[in-house]
Amino acid sequence: MITPYSRLLLLGVLLVLFAVASVGCTPYSSPTEWRTPVTAEREVPSEAADEFPVASGQDIKLGFSQLGSESDWRLANTASIREAAKEAGIELLFDNAEQSQEKQFEAIRRFIAQKVDVIAFSPVVQSGWEPIMKEVKQAGIPMIVSDRSVEVSDSSLYVTFIGSDFTEEGRKAGKYLLDKMRDVPGPVAIAELKGTEGSAPSVERGKGFREIIAKREDFRIVGSEYANFTQKEGKEAMRALLREQGNRIDVLFAHNDDMALGAIEAIEEFGLRPGEDIVILSVDGTRKALEMLAAGKINVVVECNPLLGPNLMQAVKELMAGRTLPKRIVTPESVFTQAIAEKAAAGRKY
Repeated sequence: MITPYSRLLLLGVLLVLFAVASVGCTPYSSPTEWRTPVTAEREVPSEAADEFPVASGQDIKLGFSQLGSESDWRLANTASIREAAKEAGIELLFDNAEQSQEKQFEAIRRFIAQKVDVIAFSPVVQSGWEPIMKEVKQAGIPMIVSDRSVEVSDSSLYVTFIGSDFTEEGRKAGKYLLDKMRDVPGPVAIAELKGTEGSAPSVERGKGFREIIAKREDFRIVGSEYANFTQKEGKEAMRALLREQGNRIDVLFAHNDDMALGAIEAIEEFGLRPGEDIVILSVDGTRKALEMLAAGKINVVVECNPLLGPNLMQAVKELMAGRTLPKRIVTPESVFTQAIAEKAAAGRKY
């Protein structure tokens, strides 16, 4: 016979079992769990906001130091960060250093004084960051490196680095050239337009490219000039290379699209046909470059994705929720050839 006391005891046991089962279903039970970074092509589900308990309204304050506005790529990068912060409900303190490392130092010190929750920055050059990053660490503020890498002896000075693999981008350009020239007898004379001296893209893209073309002893880099990732300086540097080398240049490797577009103008003014008389390899994937690729004036474009905003905001939220991030987050990227250029250009946002 079941007494009233027995019923109460049974009910109590069932409630305890239900509570234990509920705890076992709590999301993100592991503090080190990391979700696949959000890419620019994927929408974040509306319910995803519930997974970040501290990220409501303007609870998170992010200070971001942008290195400049030198190219269409950089403008797209800035727009992506602003839009993603707004969508994530993160208060963004944004500063444009206009290619000055000193101005980036000043901005970071302002962020410290403003007691932001997280500091992120895209470094104009690789070196010289350790002292300011130590100041940030002493202030107890976590730091995220975005787009370009830094050279520091203590990797604990930053939480994670989000961005492209520039060395691999250079390798991709080199692999395309090896395939393109596989039946062409040497020597093959290559001109190179680099970006900002000492910047990670210039150093690493050049390194990856040289690593691959070294497989052909008859590939020779006959001229290499810095053009600061701008169309104007790309045109000027290409003019100088053409005056020096004339029509002996077979290939141009431009470290970004803006410099490639400037070089195309210089090549046409010189009376040569870009994409035919000179094979052109570029990096970025802007709409203008893809249109030139479709027109046959560029031969290949290696993608470098500027839309890092969603990745950065997700990392900030994960960090503020107490979760561990991987030290390196690499963004997915592609290679564009003429066969797919027109379709890719039509859907390009930048």
